[in-house]
Formats: sequence, structure tokens, C-alpha cells
Amino acid sequence: MDTGTHFVMGIALGGLATLDPVIAQDPITFSAVMAGTVLGSQAPDIDTVLKLKNNAVYIRNHRGITHSIPAVFLWPLLISGTLFLIIPEANYLHLWLWTFLAVFLHVFVDIFNAYGTQALRPISSNWVALGVINTFDPFIFGIHVGGLILWGYGFSPGYLFLTMYAILVLYYLARFRERAFVKRAVRQQIPGARKILLSPTMSYHRWRIAVIAEKHYYVARADRGYVTILDTFNRIPLPESEILEAAKHDINLAAFLSFSPVYRWEIEHNEDYYEVRFIDLRYRSNGYYPFVAVVHLDDDLNILNSFTGWIFSEAKLKKKLNIIL
Repeated sequence: MDTGTHFVMGIALGGLATLDPVIAQDPITFSAVMAGTVLGSQAPDIDTVLKLKNNAVYIRNHRGITHSIPAVFLWPLLISGTLFLIIPEANYLHLWLWTFLAVFLHVFVDIFNAYGTQALRPISSNWVALGVINTFDPFIFGIHVGGLILWGYGFSPGYLFLTMYAILVLYYLARFRERAFVKRAVRQQIPGARKILLSPTMSYHRWRIAVIAEKHYYVARADRGYVTILDTFNRIPLPESEILEAAKHDINLAAFLSFSPVYRWEIEHNEDYYEVRFIDLRYRSNGYYPFVAVVHLDDDLNILNSFTGWIFSEAKLKKKLNIIL
């Protein structure tokens, strides 16, 4: 989920913690737990700072080791231990338990969007991405904000947020039902679909769709169960090419290939260089595919420049490549 949603979730968990008698009866422990749930709800996303280095490192590592099984246990120890040093009067066991719940829920809810996490590391490095919730879901964010407002007006936070999370469980189940409905509609429209990749949007009934069939890739959208095919591309295997092999050594292209499960590729020869371009088919927006990897090589197949990331116009892409060069 986005940073704002994780933040309001952290506060809501602090309110939910008042159902714990130890916390309800001890204002000092409550203050420590509130700090722990807010920090625990943010901690796994500390890897966002990798974007300051470059997109390749960010794409390869975001929601990786910081969302892994060891991290789920280490973050609560680090956060609760630090808070206990600052507030030694707090009940450490209950501080750790609620901080652990905050970290766990952060990682857990992240697996429900299309980006996913490597939540099973070190058992598996595969990305777990269920694709039922958008990174920012207006209902999830809104119900948390509504709960916080009611808390401010004097409602008991424990039962208030317990009710809210019961509603959210039903909401998630409804989203799974909606996803299954869309997949059935896609299979009816494209009987030869081998793999269907769904990306939810902020609109409840609207989905982005990428389909892998035997000979084609299909890009579509669904709106209220009606599937519209937007683009069709021939499914052409990667050729044995010295140009392509050289380009694969580039860190930006390698990061793209480690992340994208469905893409098309292009190799062009311009006057002074070769251009190798890979285009992710999952994120079509206004007729444009913004998530790409581009590598330029000279005639001796030396890498001149490269880029991977989100670009919404060719002019901006050329600017990025010139900056890198």
C-alpha cells in the first residue's frame, strides 16, 4: 500500500490496542505502543530511499529483503527495543506484540496488490502479488480516516477499529470475487489465454489486463465485467543476438527483466547506435506504455546509456537518456 495508508493503519492499530487491558490501563505503555504501531507500519518501506541511488537498484530491491520473513521479526525487535530504551516504564512484551502486528500487517497487505513483495524470502525469492487491491485504495484509506475522525469525536477506539477491520475482511473477500469474475470474462473473450495478469485500479470495477496466449500478447481493460481488448502483439521469442546479449549486461535492463513478467521488445539500429527497448504490457495508460527499459549501444556493442522506470512521453525518455549519458 501507499505511505499514507500505512500511516493511518498504524494509528488505527494503536487504537485497536486499547482492547488489550494492559495497554488500556497504562497511559505510558499506550503511548509507547502507539509509537510502535506507527513506526512498525512504515519500517518495511525504508528501502524506498534506494530510489535516490537509481531506479535499477530500487526496482530490484523494493519490497525485497525489508519485507522478508527475517525482517518481519527483526523490525519489531529493533523498534520496540529502541522505544523501551526511551520509555523504560512501558510494558515491553505488549509493546513488542503490537509492534510486531503492525510490521506483519504492513507486509501482509502489500501482497494483495499487483506489485507484491518477496515476503517468502529466504524460502523463496519469488514475488507474491495477488493483484486484488490497488496500491492506493480509496475505500481502505477512507474507512481508516473515517475511523480516526470518529475516535476524535469520542468513540471507543478498540471496538470502533475492530468493527472497521471486520468490514475490511469482507471488502477483501469481495475484491477476490470481483477478480475471479473478471478472469472468467477474460477467458470467454480470449479462450486461448495461458496466463492472465490483472492490475486493479482505484476504481472498484476497472482493471488493467495483460494476457499471455500461445502466439500473442493481449492488452485489455475490464469495466464492470465487460472486457475490451486494446492492443494485440505477436509473441516473438527473444532471438539469439549479440546485441541483445550485450544489452542484458546493463543493470537497468537486468532490473526490468527481474521485475516484469510480460513485455515486448524492440531492437533498432540508428546512425550512431543500437537501441534495445523492453516495454512492460501491464500498465497501459492513455494509449501509452510507461514502464520501460531502454539501452543504447555503439557499433562495438559497448553500452552508451540506459534507463528503466516510468516515462510518459518519448521527449522525457530522451531527456533521461541524455542525462545518464
